Amino acid sequence: MIFQSPKNPNSHLTVKERQWPSFPTKQLLARRLITGKVLDFGAGLGVDGKFLRSKGLDVTDYDPYYAPAYPTQRFDTILCNYVLNILLPEEQPYVLMAVSELLRPTGRAFFSVRRDITQNGFRTHLKHGCQVYQCNVILPYRSIIKAEHCEVYEYRHFNQMNHASVCPLCAPDPAGELVTESATIYAMLDTSAGHPGQALIVPKQHVADYFELAERSKQACWLVVDRVQKLLTQRWQPDGFNIGVNINAAAGQTVPHAHIHLISRFVGDAAN
Repeated sequence: MIFQSPKNPNSHLTVKERQWPSFPTKQLLARRLITGKVLDFGAGLGVDGKFLRSKGLDVTDYDPYYAPAYPTQRFDTILCNYVLNILLPEEQPYVLMAVSELLRPTGRAFFSVRRDITQNGFRTHLKHGCQVYQCNVILPYRSIIKAEHCEVYEYRHFNQMNHASVCPLCAPDPAGELVTESATIYAMLDTSAGHPGQALIVPKQHVADYFELAERSKQACWLVVDRVQKLLTQRWQPDGFNIGVNINAAAGQTVPHAHIHLISRFVGDAAN
């Protein structure tokens, strides 16, 4: 469930050939933030995983190139060190969504990003002589470690965090099932529906009218819709889908917070 742009085919060549664990992993371990079942997402050559296993931790390595077996379970802790910096902007949301899907509801993920990049864009790799990409990344998550060369963000499922708002879509039920989440959009199963495989795709920003969303937010919504459609298909194998956007009470909108309803349909579930 990872997207690699054909414009960025050499991202795996940026892997560091090192003997020692990364700074973020050592810092997180020292703070006792790495617990339970652990996934190193974008593990590269696996140095961090080997280090953590030597400390008695249960660690799975995943890397699209070096350890490509995609995880089939969920994890209490997910590490994602220096991955986002080498991906194009259109590739980055797929990593955020994948991590959210692999994280247990009560788990925590840690995204480490470089802070020593002086120029965004493609450069020639000194060793391999090919074009590789790098960029600065800022995430809307809580920053827990900040050094001159890197920053570490802590991510938790959106519905597991405390929200002051009384809007049910700004503060979704922690007992609900999160389907996936990007930086600005989340998706939850709609358990009030009469049959399985229905989801709400919701911008985190409180905007009542879909048409009032910024164009960038609309595009982010539809990226998540496509992702959720694949996830619902894997889980329920529906025969079709309905997509709905209700705007204002006259159109059936019951919560003044823009959202998209994706509905799995099955042969015989309703009259035509």
